[in-house]
Amino acid sequence: MARRARRVRRERPVQGAPTARDFRGDVTPDWCPGCGDFGVLNALQNAYAKLDRGNHNHLTVSGIGCSSNLPGYIRTYGMHTLHGRSLAVATGAKFANHELNVVVTGGDGDGYGIGGNHFIHTMRKNIDLLYVVMNNETYGLTVGQASPTTVIGEQTKSTPFGNLETPLNPVAMAIVAGATYVARAFSSERTQLIELMHNGMQHKGFAFIDVISPCITWKSDEIFDYWKERVQSLEDHDTSDRAAALEQAVKTGHETQLGLFYHDTSRQSLDEMEPVLENGPIAHQPLGISKEQGDAIIQKMM
Repeated sequence: MARRARRVRRERPVQGAPTARDFRGDVTPDWCPGCGDFGVLNALQNAYAKLDRGNHNHLTVSGIGCSSNLPGYIRTYGMHTLHGRSLAVATGAKFANHELNVVVTGGDGDGYGIGGNHFIHTMRKNIDLLYVVMNNETYGLTVGQASPTTVIGEQTKSTPFGNLETPLNPVAMAIVAGATYVARAFSSERTQLIELMHNGMQHKGFAFIDVISPCITWKSDEIFDYWKERVQSLEDHDTSDRAAALEQAVKTGHETQLGLFYHDTSRQSLDEMEPVLENGPIAHQPLGISKEQGDAIIQKMM
């Protein structure tokens, strides 16, 4: 049998401003054909390019789930971490080098269920991250159980007689918990999603985008045509008015508003207030111990 040629990774030379192509990873996504996550990946590659910083200036972090495979499909620094723990890991990375643009990606089960507590406290602390959640209202990777955003009455693998639990409203929750940039998008509305991601990366503080990202496998009756009839853009909305943002966010059902709900530029992010970081990123600061002491510590841990 002929041996299959091994694919050799070649760095693409970047000339001039980066393009979305410069952020394509070497691994081809293995999501189900028609999954909404493809649109999110494409939008994120374009948003990174629009920010006009080299690949090495970005870190993409995820948890566990279909959507959390995303860091493997994009050309930045990346970490595929533990279920529900992506925000904790991203916070550590941000404080080690707060000059990095850190983006966290994941799904509704990972972020709102398993990682719900981290979600709340990362917003409360106003950590300077962009968190993009691909919300398909199901645990897609583990064969379609009800997630924290599954609507009441829906039959799933884990709720054969219909879901009994009230779904979480992540946008309203983010506004109340202290996020300073809160938006909702739809994975097929590419232009709007790129703009929201790009602006979220530039925002100094916790930026959050809940993205409707249909699951073609476990929710095939609620895919793109279904959502296109039910989404509408926020219009004539004052994004600096927290009460107005919350009033829009608590509207329930599938008549869903898209766009930026809330944007607060008055609060400092936690890294801006941390005295330890006044002398620059910790990763670039001297350790404060001799080389011999450092080598001894490393040797002891080996």
